[in-house]
This record gives sequence, structure tokens and C-alpha cells, in this order.
Amino acid sequence: MRGAGVTGDVAPLERLTGGASRETWRFAVGGESFVLQRQRPGSPRDMHVEVAVLEAAHALGVPTAEVVTSSRGMTANPLDESFMVVRAVEGETIARKILRDDEFANARPVLASQIGRAMAQIHRIDHTTIEGLDGEDQVAKYVQLMDESGRSHPAFEIAFRWLEAHRPAPREWCLVHGDFRLGNVIVGGDGLRAVLDWELAHIGNPAEDLGWVCVRAWRFGGGRPVAGVGDYASLLDAYEAESGVRIDEQELRWWELLGTVKWGLMCISQASYHLNGVVRSHELAAIGRRVCENEYDALMAIRELSAVVK
Repeated sequence: MRGAGVTGDVAPLERLTGGASRETWRFAVGGESFVLQRQRPGSPRDMHVEVAVLEAAHALGVPTAEVVTSSRGMTANPLDESFMVVRAVEGETIARKILRDDEFANARPVLASQIGRAMAQIHRIDHTTIEGLDGEDQVAKYVQLMDESGRSHPAFEIAFRWLEAHRPAPREWCLVHGDFRLGNVIVGGDGLRAVLDWELAHIGNPAEDLGWVCVRAWRFGGGRPVAGVGDYASLLDAYEAESGVRIDEQELRWWELLGTVKWGLMCISQASYHLNGVVRSHELAAIGRRVCENEYDALMAIRELSAVVK
């Protein structure tokens, strides 16, 4: 921290929820707040990749937390596992509050457009300068995940057949966030303040991010398709204005359907850790109950799309 010009008395660390792959702590130095994330042993990808992506995003003006220091490039790591420290960004991450509290009444009408602009900025990052990013066809990847589950999932099989039969024209791949949605953004009274949780960033089709934020699960009960607060046009128009690239609603809905199937299969995968005895977890067991919701949403989406897709 001293090497980054941060000095002063250090306040006690406060443990935050950090997910399965990392530990997260909030602390203050000299009255300024920071967040420390430390990778857990056995994580699938080194945090150094995420640090490189975050630094590139911040340099381009993407709304995100600034990396103050990290273990990237260190010869001696004081925390053993990979870590990073970012400046804390004030605001809210809990979707229920963002969607319903009066504090965010002015943010909700502009949030979909802000998301579209932020995604366009992310997709401009030069991924060729970042080592460790991977990319693969999303349909093939999740068909394999479904097959490896060891059980039949007819609704998802139908969805994959429909997706294969109606693939949109390919686009040039770029860096995509991979998990851009409510819960992974910080929102203030003025709207979007920071994009969080970049550990799933990879190379892929830019429309993947736009479809993911529209998946019904990520609306958290909100009545509109984009993060529960906005319409497709607001997202797509803002994305085009920032990027110069037009993605139409039909293509977006294809990726939304794929996102629905992906989340359903992720629910199966997460629940399996509990069901197979790897981890005893009420949360993971409960996630398994979400599978049927995504099966229903996928089938309803196919019915709607089949009426308009040529």
C-alpha cells in the first residue's frame, strides 16, 4: 500500500461475502476505504488475469474500482495466495434494494442505458494484451456440461436444438465480462457506479453480455427485461451509440435464451456439490430448486421467439 502512495493508520478489517473462489475484506487506511480480495487455494483461474482486465478497463474509463495494489508481479507474496486491493466504491449491490427503494428512484430509469454504454466500453478493451483469457463456443461448452451431468434434461435439450437451428450470424469476438448483471454492479442514486466480479471475463461474442443481463433470473422480480428496470431498446440504443455496433432485438433474445439455459445448468452443477456430498450446503441445495424455473423460462422464450424468428 505504501508503494501505491497510501499511508496512515489501518482500521480493523471487516469480512465481507466473497463467494466460493475468494475471501473479501473491507478496511480503511488514513480514513480512505479499500477492499481486499484474496484467492482461495484451488481456484480455477489465477486472480492475476482479473487484475489485468480490471486495470485495462479502468484505463479506458469503464466504471469500475481502481486497483491500488496486487500480487501480480510480486516476487514475494505476503498473503501466499493471489490478491488485489481496490479503492472502495460507495453504493448498493443488493438487487432488491436497487429495484424497490426510493433512494434509487432516479437511477432506475437510466440504468439500462448506462449498462449498455458500459458494456460497449468493456468490449473495446484490447484483449490481445492480456494473458490467460480463454474463449470457446458457448453452446458447445454448455451442451458438454449438460451431458456430463449424467441425467436427462429434455427442456434444455429442446432449447439447445432450437439455438443451433437459429444461430445468428457470427460476430468478431472481443473481451466480454461474462457475468454482467444486478448483484455484480454498484448502483448509487445517480445510477451505475462500478462493475464488479470480473473473474468470468473471457473472449466471446459481444452480444453474450447483453443477453445475460436480460435473463429473467437477473431481473429479481422486476417487471422489465433489462435488469428488471429497462427495455431492450434502451440497452441496444445506448450500446450502439457508444460502440457504433448495432445488435438487434432478435439476436439479443437468442443470447438471452442461451443465458437462461446456461444459468439452469449452472444451478444443476452447483447443486451437485451438495447432492454428491462434496459440500454440505443449504444454499447449494436450494439453488437446485431453481432449475425448473429456467426450464420453464426457456420453453416460454422458445414459444415467443418461434413466432417472430424467420
